[in-house]
Amino acid sequence: MILKDTCERTIEKFSAFQVSDPKKFDFPAEKYSKFKFGSNNVAGEFGNTLADRFINQLFKFSYDGEPIVVLPSAYSHIPTASCYMTFHFIDKLNHFLYKNGYPPCEMGKIHRNVTYREDYGGMTSEERYNLIKGDKFHIDEAFLKDKILIFIDDIKITGTHERIIIKMLDDYNIQNHCYMLYFAELTDPAICPKTENYLNHFFVNDISDLTSIISQDDFKFNTRIVKYILNCDHDICLQFLKKQDQTFINALYFNALGNEYYKFNEYKTNLLAIEKLVIV
Repeated sequence: MILKDTCERTIEKFSAFQVSDPKKFDFPAEKYSKFKFGSNNVAGEFGNTLADRFINQLFKFSYDGEPIVVLPSAYSHIPTASCYMTFHFIDKLNHFLYKNGYPPCEMGKIHRNVTYREDYGGMTSEERYNLIKGDKFHIDEAFLKDKILIFIDDIKITGTHERIIIKMLDDYNIQNHCYMLYFAELTDPAICPKTENYLNHFFVNDISDLTSIISQDDFKFNTRIVKYILNCDHDICLQFLKKQDQTFINALYFNALGNEYYKFNEYKTNLLAIEKLVIV
């Protein structure tokens, strides 16, 4: 899909998978859930799939050698799951560029200063919009000048996050050619946005389900798993923490500090318990 907004900016949108049935997906729902809670192996599989489909179905037919910047979904200190997917997407895209005699793409960052406790996945379209409509994203417009921009996210549900990105482009008067890429997209507006919550928790139903993910060598901390641990019942959190090694405890604590999760009253009890276990 190619859209032109009121300026000269051109936006092309692409999703590797389209979801038209809230209980039927063309990708493994269990893997998606593991990806959202820190499986880097699945992030690699998804990033490679998105890159392959994007290159072969759209990109290679129009690309003419312009410099490229790839930008994952906005975050502050802790990367999102889609950020890890983006790392693998970049590797696959760079392989294509190298094989065709083009220079590699670069990675950019959308800075997000507002941190939320709420989980988008369980919200309606209106609730999502009301939560983030005042959000502010920041970007280095000089770095992006005259480059193709590829924005990546894991799933498009209501389009609210995309609207915020477009507003950011307007605010910075960025008129570049842009791609909006998604691993998956809900194509039927009648599907409840809470389908995202169903996908996110298809494998992870409680904190004990995290064990098989975090015990793997490929595990990576992301915003979702840190918030999930901080938000769980305190007694359950304590039992979970007792089973973790010092490396995990320290990483959990410093990631929470980096995202300023100590500002949320709902997180303070569990964060204090984690702090007591930290060895600096």
